[in-house]
Amino acid sequence: MMKEKNPNITSIILAYLVVYIVWGSTFFFIEIALRSFPTFVLGSTRFIIAGSLLMVFCALKGYKIFNKEDIKQAMFIGFLLLFIDMAAIIWSEQYISSGIVSILSAATAIWFVVFDKPKWKENFSSLPTVLGLILGFAGVVLLFAEQVISPSHESDKSQKLTAMIVMILGTIGWTIGSLISKYSKNTKVEVKDGKKVEPLNVMVKTAWQMLTAGLAFTITALATGEYSTFEFKNVLPADWAAMLYLILMGSILAFSSYIWLLQVRPATEVSTYAYINPIVALLLVHFFTNHGVTGLQITGLIIVLLSVLLMNWNLYKNNRAIRVLRYRKKLKKLRNMAPKSSIPRIIEVAEFENKQQEKRIQKEAKKNL
Repeated sequence: MMKEKNPNITSIILAYLVVYIVWGSTFFFIEIALRSFPTFVLGSTRFIIAGSLLMVFCALKGYKIFNKEDIKQAMFIGFLLLFIDMAAIIWSEQYISSGIVSILSAATAIWFVVFDKPKWKENFSSLPTVLGLILGFAGVVLLFAEQVISPSHESDKSQKLTAMIVMILGTIGWTIGSLISKYSKNTKVEVKDGKKVEPLNVMVKTAWQMLTAGLAFTITALATGEYSTFEFKNVLPADWAAMLYLILMGSILAFSSYIWLLQVRPATEVSTYAYINPIVALLLVHFFTNHGVTGLQITGLIIVLLSVLLMNWNLYKNNRAIRVLRYRKKLKKLRNMAPKSSIPRIIEVAEFENKQQEKRIQKEAKKNL
């Protein structure tokens, strides 16, 4: 996909607001929808409709819809990313607040470090990454401890702890699916029977992932008997509104905004949504539900977010925007120290270094393709 040269700043701000707020709020709206929808019926309804709408949109845009190899990969990844992880989120929110679920979801960065074997040497030789990993585990342990010491019935504690374990297993599923997607990435044009086979657009792949998840949720809902006892006519209007929000805002608008931002902004900048989403979720829990937001939960959130920052420290450190700021600071210092006659040369050297850095970045990007 080509990057837009001069994206509108207003569009960028609006896209970030959607990704930050809408994705953060989906945890809350799942909790609302669960008042009327059973776990797997909720996932079935959401992803079948969202996937179908996104597929129709892709067809209207003229994107290629079928490619056997890409569809097989998209279905496998969709099963891990959208079925396993989302099933864990939805099921867990029956017993623990959407705020705690969002914090555990933010801790997914831990599993990326643990399971990304090709990067073990790089990750475990980095002090910030190792410290972040330790802090991340500490934050998760703190959340478990908060549930253990809470003044609730033993059966409730058991359900909450089970829900948290299920949630962690779901994030591991998301991580494995993401890593498979990362290392099996295919952007090359294949030649089959003398004809070029173009890879599917990322939006089309996502539509297939959603439809796969929707089918998996539907089969599970039928197998567990949820559909046999569920009647759509009994769904409360407010819960239909929550479902509509999850479909249109959470699955389609927020994802489209996320994909667009990746095209026009640095990936490390876009990844900051991981820090905002749990904050949005906790605020909604505090103001609009009867779940209490405890001091331990807030402490756990701060520790987890700090761990995510440390685990991504090398990425942020090497981010182009950060490098530009460093160069500007160095240039300003040199200007203040040097005679006026030498300033043009300093600027020339600095600009040359910036150009060289850009060339190195472009080469690295081509290697990663």
